[in-house]
Amino acid sequence: MARKILIIDDNTSLAANLRDVLEGARELDVEVSLASDRASGLAQAKRDGFDVAVVDIKLPDGSGVDLIRPLRGASSHGEIILVTGFATVDSAIAALRAGAFAFILKSFRPEELISAVAQALEKIELKREREEYERRYRALVDATDVLMLGLDPSGRVELVNPRFTALTGEGAESAKGKVFAEAFVEEGDRKRLLHAFVGARDGGAAPEVEVGLRDAAGAIRRVRWHFSPVLDASKKPDVVYGIGIDVTERRALERKAADAEALNAMAPLALGLAHEIRNPLNAAVLELHLLSRGIERLSDEAVRAPMKRRVTIVKEEIARLERLLTDFLELARPRAPLKEPVELSRVVGDVLELEGEAMAGHGVEVVRDLSPECFTTGDVEKLKQVVLNLVVNALDVMHEGGTLFAKAAGEGSEVWFEIGDTGPGVDPTILAEIFDPFFTTKA
Repeated sequence: MARKILIIDDNTSLAANLRDVLEGARELDVEVSLASDRASGLAQAKRDGFDVAVVDIKLPDGSGVDLIRPLRGASSHGEIILVTGFATVDSAIAALRAGAFAFILKSFRPEELISAVAQALEKIELKREREEYERRYRALVDATDVLMLGLDPSGRVELVNPRFTALTGEGAESAKGKVFAEAFVEEGDRKRLLHAFVGARDGGAAPEVEVGLRDAAGAIRRVRWHFSPVLDASKKPDVVYGIGIDVTERRALERKAADAEALNAMAPLALGLAHEIRNPLNAAVLELHLLSRGIERLSDEAVRAPMKRRVTIVKEEIARLERLLTDFLELARPRAPLKEPVELSRVVGDVLELEGEAMAGHGVEVVRDLSPECFTTGDVEKLKQVVLNLVVNALDVMHEGGTLFAKAAGEGSEVWFEIGDTGPGVDPTILAEIFDPFFTTKA
């Protein structure tokens, strides 16, 4: 495709000769258009664009040097070559400082002009190629699903990709200039990250490092980083690129697999232990039943009544041991949830009634919003346990009183319940772990 050359010179015969020289050069594939003054030249540049403009310094309506900036505005990739019949060192320096590609005398040989135009076109081509590579590189960085960032030699953020922004909530502008380790990495992991960064920056071993990274909600995500430096012309590190892979879910799956393996190994032990415990429990229940019958035959009420109370207490404790044993067995060998009709608002209401005295003792006010038409299919006992756990957790954090919100609602084919409180809330740093088996913050 022919490149566009714009010649702006009030000497029309010279301009025509220059056009013939350029269009006839075997080294060039160009189309040349002419303009005789600043105004028409600039209008033509804005209308048609150009690759190289050959501009006379002295024009009828002003200086060609003053035309450099407007021409660059009309064609950002274009290059400008200034020509004059009366050159001085000062004028040449001024022209180059203004952004001209070259400055030549009108007494030039045709080869000089052809060479200058060819070099200008080569520079434009290189500039376009560089921008295309940058565009493709940026598109690749933006499209990748891994976290990418660039750090200067001091560890400050130079650039981040959209995946990093989506995870941390920090855009490129707000993140730029922040010390990466201090602004984003969990405190306990900062030394290890800095060790890996410095190792990569200084050209030594750069092992992968896994650290905690704060996400937009303040939770800690586990991210594995690999750092790689880019050196400048003097072989010094210019920027260190980091590629991070979020391994939070992978680590969670590994923990679950380990927990499942531990539970499987515990199942035979649990079954044997349950058998050994249930035998004496059954014997205790039988003996307690016989004891109760004996107490009933006592004629002295003053003796019988306190003994019956003690028997009742023992029965309740044995029943509690039975429930604990059942829970222990279910932990080692979980049963499938039952599927039966459930009125969700009643499940929540029953738990609130059960914990009513405890809530009153804590000075907790209960706000209920339980829709009467909330039916689903599920395991009543397991759902009650879920609600009970949430209510007990809420009471544990409202030491000086507060408000507990309980809601059950439904819409269409969906039902749900919510338990909220005015306590301090979940620490964002443990959000990724709160659904792991056996995880607790209680001593």
